[in-house]
Amino acid sequence: MAIQTATGTAQCPECLADVTLTKVMQNEITQCPGCGAELEIVSLEPLTLALAPQEEEDWGE
Repeated sequence: MAIQTATGTAQCPECLADVTLTKVMQNEITQCPGCGAELEIVSLEPLTLALAPQEEEDWGE
């Protein structure tokens, strides 16, 4: 099974800047060069970004 990747631009949901992406995979985390927000690639076609979920503390429960 081949891994799907995509290349193109998408809009940052935080600052609306265009973000250039090269060979990215779905669910990959990237950073907006404009505002520094952590972004998750939620779709490859079309390339769509969302704010990455915040990691919660793991208390070993």
